[in-house]
Amino acid sequence: MERRILAALIFICFGKVFGQNIEGRIINSENSEAIVDARIKNLTSDAVVFSGENGEFSLEAEDLPIKLEITYLGFQNNYRTVTSYNETLLITLDPVRDNLSEVVVRSTIIPNELQEVPASVGLLTENDLRRTDATALMDNFNYVPGMYVNQGALNTNKINIRGIGARSQYSTNRIQAYFDGIPMTTAEGELTLDDIDQESLERVEIIKGPTSSIYGAGLGGSINLYSANPEAQGTTGKVNYQLSSFNTSKKTVLASHSSENTSFFANYSHLKSDGYRENGEYDRKSALVNAKLLTSENNSLSFLANFTQLKAFIPSSLNEEDFINDPETAAYTWGASEGYESYDRGLLGLAYTHQFSENFDNTTSIYMNFRNGYEPRPFDILKEERLSAGARTKFNLNTNIGDLASQLSFGAEYYNEWYEIGTFENLFEDFTDQGSVRGARLSNNEQVRNYANFFGQISLEITENWNAEAGFNINTTGYTLTDLYAEDEVDQTGDYRFNTIFSPRIGTTYEVAPGKNIYASISHGFSTPTVAETLTPEGQINTDLEPETGINYEIGFKGNWLNNRLYTEVALYSIQIENLLVAQRIGQDQYVGVNAGKTDHNGIEFLAQYNFDFGAGITGKPYVNAAFNFFEFDEFINEDVDNAGNELPGVPKSTVNLGLDLSTAWGLTFYSNYRAVGEIPLNDSNSEYTDSYELVNLKAVYSLNVSDYFEINFNAGINNVLDEHYAASVVTNAVGFGGAAPRYYYPGNPRNYFGGVGVRYNF
Repeated sequence: MERRILAALIFICFGKVFGQNIEGRIINSENSEAIVDARIKNLTSDAVVFSGENGEFSLEAEDLPIKLEITYLGFQNNYRTVTSYNETLLITLDPVRDNLSEVVVRSTIIPNELQEVPASVGLLTENDLRRTDATALMDNFNYVPGMYVNQGALNTNKINIRGIGARSQYSTNRIQAYFDGIPMTTAEGELTLDDIDQESLERVEIIKGPTSSIYGAGLGGSINLYSANPEAQGTTGKVNYQLSSFNTSKKTVLASHSSENTSFFANYSHLKSDGYRENGEYDRKSALVNAKLLTSENNSLSFLANFTQLKAFIPSSLNEEDFINDPETAAYTWGASEGYESYDRGLLGLAYTHQFSENFDNTTSIYMNFRNGYEPRPFDILKEERLSAGARTKFNLNTNIGDLASQLSFGAEYYNEWYEIGTFENLFEDFTDQGSVRGARLSNNEQVRNYANFFGQISLEITENWNAEAGFNINTTGYTLTDLYAEDEVDQTGDYRFNTIFSPRIGTTYEVAPGKNIYASISHGFSTPTVAETLTPEGQINTDLEPETGINYEIGFKGNWLNNRLYTEVALYSIQIENLLVAQRIGQDQYVGVNAGKTDHNGIEFLAQYNFDFGAGITGKPYVNAAFNFFEFDEFINEDVDNAGNELPGVPKSTVNLGLDLSTAWGLTFYSNYRAVGEIPLNDSNSEYTDSYELVNLKAVYSLNVSDYFEINFNAGINNVLDEHYAASVVTNAVGFGGAAPRYYYPGNPRNYFGGVGVRYNF
């Protein structure tokens, strides 16, 4: 008997030494339901078990501590360090946020879930940004219904939202943009996003239509970029390399670190290309650093820095004959002068958030950006320096007004910009085969431009299903122009201030059934003239110019179907623009602005996205979005020509996107997209149109986990699979000088290929 007892004791003791079990349960963090067949891996021994019917599991472990990796399709990975055998673990997994309706929109003054925002907001998630070859951020915006990007080259793009900005000649205007809350649009309304590396971004939010009640001058809408953050706690390093057609290459290095109170993300990329067309070489280096620190329980500090160095040659636009027969060529004068643009650009920002109480907080940010540019053009050489600085503060308060729960937000923003611009003769014709040669100075101006915004918004929960909100913005804008060039007879020196503008907005949303909302809104917007538009042909400031103003009327529906697997949106809108600013061309690079009339922007937008599970570890997300545009001049007499009733040039009549994203549990992901773009009027008289076109793009990615800490991935794809010949961008109302045909067209790239490899290591 004693021997049996001794043997039992020895067995128990050795059992404790050689292996004990860790027990636990896996549940969904949102509804506490058990997750069956979740994979639990002991990263120390590589042992793997799966959760049972009630989410329970038991895993043998010889020594402690150990680290567990818990994974399940459709959920974010979780990691747990175990230090005791005596504890029964309860582990939660967070669903992957692929359902658009669950995304919290941050770009509105009061953050809210997309489905409950009474406005049309376009989203580009991190997964959306992976669909392309990562060389051109702007191409991603074409996935958003209501947006269209004219893509002349990697550095020659212009965006329009619901047709606003379509008549811009070479760049984007009338649209506000922010990077982590830091303004990117210049004080006079010009915007450049070509040089932002999309691998530095976590998401993009686009508020479509007038947003002046939130951001001031922004008649077309606002684009809000949010920098990437570390994916999980710990330290990670990544290196990616990609090769593409036209001798294009991209190198990217990323590093991140995250702990309970701090996070750090850094990205460096170098993109080079010879380009499809002559005089199309491109060379861009960019770097981003994003850091966040939780300084105490109620306070946090964040820092953002982004720097870009660019030199990009410009092939410019082509006439119809060259566009059809010789699309690879550059415009003759741009090729002969070897015209290009180069600049160094930087952006710095610091934000501090303080939680006064559970219901009251403030975020205050200060920021600065600069741009030093040099651009040899056939008609002159441009040299410019820009420095901007500003601050923004916003208070949020949750309270009750009577018996109604409410959220209140209010604050102010001030922005000041110093800008020096000079032009010089370009003597390229006197120095054969040498490209641009700088000659005598032609002009030298300094501008100081400033604006201030005061804003407020209130959101009321009128009933359980009915919410309403109202907001306003008060804007003051002015500038001073100093003409430093005394060798001509024209003195452009002067001061100008636009009238104070009040921009209100009201909106409401009603939940007609669980997960299904209708909304309506009315919003006001404006955009001030650029300095170039305010100058008369004699070089004097045109003090009679008024800002463009517009009112957007919109109704829409946002809803989930089929157990939240299908998400749909429909929006109907009408925007009436008054005091339409028209840039009349009076020379090769001379324009003068006039208030020429009114435009009507009526349209329908539709979006649907479905998530489904094929089984066997394969999931899919088909999507479709479309925009049908009815944009025309209401009242428009320009140079004694009445264009009332004509279609607005520069924007397609319709756009349609169809796509399918497929993902597998073994690491293979496949992206496919079909895009159809309708014909585009080329001029105000509607005498010329582009042809409609269709594009098909494909991309595949394979990720291989070599070990628990090391991952390697491969990607390859084809753009323009059908080898479509199309106009990727147009110059509206192009004028031919000296008997030459007008150069309306920028040809799109023919069929092209890309492929790359990346490695990732978790320290």
